[in-house]
Amino acid sequence: MKIKPKRPKLRLLTYIAALPPVLSHKAKLKKIGMEGIKPPYLLLGNHNAFMDINVLSVITFPHLLNYVIAIDGFLNRENFLRHIGGICKRKFTQNYDLIKHIKYVIDHKHVVAMFPEARYSLCGTTAIIPSSVAKLCMYLKVPVVMLKMHGHHINSPFWNLHDRKVKGIEAELYPIVRQEEYEDITVEEIDNRIQENFKYDEYSWQKERNIHVTYEGRAEGLHKVLYKCPHCGKEYRMSSKGIYLKCDECGKEWEYTELGELKATTGETEFSHIPDWYEWERSEVRKEIDNGTYKFEGEVHVDLLAKDKFYHLGNGYLIHDMNGFRLTGEYEGEKYEVFIPAQNSYGVHIEYEYLGKYGDCVDLNTPDNTYYVYPHGRDFAVTKFSLATEELFKKYSEDRKK
Repeated sequence: MKIKPKRPKLRLLTYIAALPPVLSHKAKLKKIGMEGIKPPYLLLGNHNAFMDINVLSVITFPHLLNYVIAIDGFLNRENFLRHIGGICKRKFTQNYDLIKHIKYVIDHKHVVAMFPEARYSLCGTTAIIPSSVAKLCMYLKVPVVMLKMHGHHINSPFWNLHDRKVKGIEAELYPIVRQEEYEDITVEEIDNRIQENFKYDEYSWQKERNIHVTYEGRAEGLHKVLYKCPHCGKEYRMSSKGIYLKCDECGKEWEYTELGELKATTGETEFSHIPDWYEWERSEVRKEIDNGTYKFEGEVHVDLLAKDKFYHLGNGYLIHDMNGFRLTGEYEGEKYEVFIPAQNSYGVHIEYEYLGKYGDCVDLNTPDNTYYVYPHGRDFAVTKFSLATEELFKKYSEDRKK
């Protein structure tokens, strides 16, 4: 975490390696208003799939890039990532070394590229962008450039990474803060611009462009995101197969159409737009939080990523409630406890079927360690952990303002 970033090498090689997927998906890459914008600058991109990295590498060529990369990305490839400019970070943690590294890169006239959503979008819409990003911009006082990409979630959604061969993906590279504006602009104005430019909805984009996805397994995995049935209200009983999403509790079924919409096979279609269903789930979680009843507790499997190595800690016990996350367990005769207060964490990273080992997990990050926590059984949804983390933070923030 403390190693200084290196001058990016192999820039031509990374460009060549990134180009084939961009070409095969017939990407439409545009630069708008970039005349006169040269390194150093800060590049912010929305994050939906690994394809983001390919587009980023191609559209910015030949500028030298240093990338902010999560620590799990460094596993078994650290030397390579260091050589191409990787900067190591643990997700959803405050890290002052990271700020020093970014400033170091800027002082050396390179581009710093980062994805401030800090994860792939769960349903093709914007994740939370913390206001600290705007503060970073003000600290650096360099141009801020937006890389806004569309189609990557439709091609390879986080809940099913199969490449669906979507053609006509799009990306636009354009400045949102220019160098000369720092004389008058405020942090709040920068934050407003960032929040506005990060608004996107991949399913609306798909319908507007009439893009049909014919992949026969296109619904598989969608139940990971849409975990609560809007018909009977039961949680954790959704399943998916082929092009269908189903509630195993009440039997209600929806077809996931080629245009990315949901259509009930019988009766009312409660939500045809996937993000609407997702936001309804958010509202349901918020009701539990406002009532003070939100809580999960249960046995979990725990893996620890410390530095560059995984340790299997065995079983532990996880509580997620109004106070935040509390993980307890024992490893080689020593007890451990991890507590992440709800008011200190605006988001949390989750994984579906992570590494194909123990199923879905939530990863809890401290400055020194990352705990991959896999709940046992069926009565949970890591998506709900994510929604609850965001809504708990909002509630505490609202209470502080009051």
